[in-house]
Amino acid sequence: MNTNCDQFPLPEDLNVFLTVVRKSGFATAAEELGYSPAYVSKRIAILEALLGTRLLHRTTRRIALTDDGERVRVWASELLANMDDFLGGMSEAKQTPRGTLHICCSFGFGRNHVAPAISRLSQLYPRLDIRLDVFDRVVDVVNEGFDLEIRVGDDLPGQHLGKKLVSNRRVLCATPEYLERRGTPQSLSELAEHDCLVLKERNNAFGIWNLANAEHQESVRVSGPLSSNNGEIVLQWALNGGGILLRSLWDVKPMLDQGRLVQVLHQYSQSANVWAVYPTRLSQSAKLRVCVEFLEEHFRSLSVE
Repeated sequence: MNTNCDQFPLPEDLNVFLTVVRKSGFATAAEELGYSPAYVSKRIAILEALLGTRLLHRTTRRIALTDDGERVRVWASELLANMDDFLGGMSEAKQTPRGTLHICCSFGFGRNHVAPAISRLSQLYPRLDIRLDVFDRVVDVVNEGFDLEIRVGDDLPGQHLGKKLVSNRRVLCATPEYLERRGTPQSLSELAEHDCLVLKERNNAFGIWNLANAEHQESVRVSGPLSSNNGEIVLQWALNGGGILLRSLWDVKPMLDQGRLVQVLHQYSQSANVWAVYPTRLSQSAKLRVCVEFLEEHFRSLSVE
């Protein structure tokens, strides 16, 4: 065969050729394929021209394969079978959750809230291999090889897709003992007179709390003798009476209910919605789709709002 290496045969033409061979004729092949005999003859001629060889001996009664035609028959059968397997596998990957799912999240929320949810997800879908990494830094989902980031806060990367899993907010609170000792602030400006427990987390500005009420948003500079880049450490300091804390309701709601912490300046809060961030459309990945849908249902069933 003198093949034109700049072009490849169309799968449609290979299928026409194999049907002609199987049906032993152009007319019978055309009937099965739903084409006219002239169209079938044209496709075979195009295939022969592309491959630079005659594939069929034609007589008035029958057709027969040439030596090159036999080679092409074997090759085309294997190629189309492999293509069917490939397309079938791609379709299954879009429908059946399986394979490795690499997830990342901030340290505190990941350990306390995402990890238990992922444990349940793994039980539901045993063909998933799930890895959860936690960081207290900005993560580049694509370049670091993650399928999904669970992010707290509305500062979403514009180049990725996102779905809000549950509404959430951060509130100001302190222990009753601290407030008895230092007084309860009545305005944001009074926070400057208090020990505020400052958290340096991800790319948030250090020592600046952006808070909103029903009318507008304000930024206030806060300080205190204690600060950390870990939210659980800061929360522990607050529980020890170390000062005023700005923390997610997901973390402090049980302590507020128990009276271990008291919310102050109720009219102010900071948006901290929980988002799923991913680089691939959910329709293209069954493992990603079932994970996001499960987390959405899981977190909303536990909503503290």
